[in-house]
Amino acid sequence: MTGHDDDSADVAAVRTVSAAHSLFPRIHRDGWRFVAFFAACSALLALLWWPLAFPGLALTGWCLYFFRDPQRITPRRPGLLVSPADGVIQAILMAPPPTELEMKDSLNVRISIFMNVFNCHVNRVPADGIVLKTVYRPGRFVNASLDKASEGNERLAVRLVLPDGRNLAFVQIAGLVARRIRCDLQEGRTVQAGERFGLIRFGSRVDVYLPDGVPSLVSVGQTTIAGETVLADLAYFPPHRSLSS
Repeated sequence: MTGHDDDSADVAAVRTVSAAHSLFPRIHRDGWRFVAFFAACSALLALLWWPLAFPGLALTGWCLYFFRDPQRITPRRPGLLVSPADGVIQAILMAPPPTELEMKDSLNVRISIFMNVFNCHVNRVPADGIVLKTVYRPGRFVNASLDKASEGNERLAVRLVLPDGRNLAFVQIAGLVARRIRCDLQEGRTVQAGERFGLIRFGSRVDVYLPDGVPSLVSVGQTTIAGETVLADLAYFPPHRSLSS
């Protein structure tokens, strides 16, 4: 076999593996006990009356789908800030970062991403940096699509120091049916954009507070992909507009 044939075989193997990951993504380890629970319920229902197994199997399939953890390709150009969550951008507005993160008192662009129960809920780090602070705060469980959820709901906030010294904040927020926030980050840890860091179940929201003066490159209603969709570019400077324009 020639070297060209070897290269073609390698490319074909990579494509096969990639296709397999797309069709059958791995399942987050937190999901297996829920999958086992729904599968056991399905089996029990089938023993009682076999048609009852169908709703149980449907719930088991949904559970597998909910806890999927697909591979993502994160853009590696320095300065890009990527989405921490799959979902839909619900709001972009100016707001102060959470007080528990002890950032300076200023208004920053806040991008709110809402995740429904059909979105992938594995969260990813939005930028390279060092974790300076993580703070959990208990709270309510109102609908995460409401703006007041940013202030009143249970949340876990993270303050990240970027390579250029600026600060970025992102917050996992529990929702109406979400009752568990998982964050694997520890203070002092060095992280990379696109790295998995946590999970919220079931249905929730993630807020991202951009560094001072950094504009959003996305819009309300846009669908985001965790680790891939670019939210902002630290090197981007919007064109200056005069007051008369």
